[in-house]
Amino acid sequence: MKRIKIQKLSNEQFQNLNIKDWLSWSCEPCAFDWEYSETETAYLFEGKVRVKTETEEVTIQAGDLVEFPSGLKCTWNVIELVRKVYKMG
Repeated sequence: MKRIKIQKLSNEQFQNLNIKDWLSWSCEPCAFDWEYSETETAYLFEGKVRVKTETEEVTIQAGDLVEFPSGLKCTWNVIELVRKVYKMG
């Protein structure tokens, strides 16, 4: 079963991830379906989103590090403007 992993980072963990080198993405409130063709790791600087799969529904918000596994199919419901950075693979 593919599950979304969410964690909070210490300052040291945040620094070690080299987040400044990741790609950036933002989205106004909306809803859309998505499928991950490869694993994505993302860090939310702003916003709040609910992500629903066939087996779970999670709320992701500013300060969360999230891993979306390859092959995951989900629906994003962006509640508040999201500003995130991410890396694939």
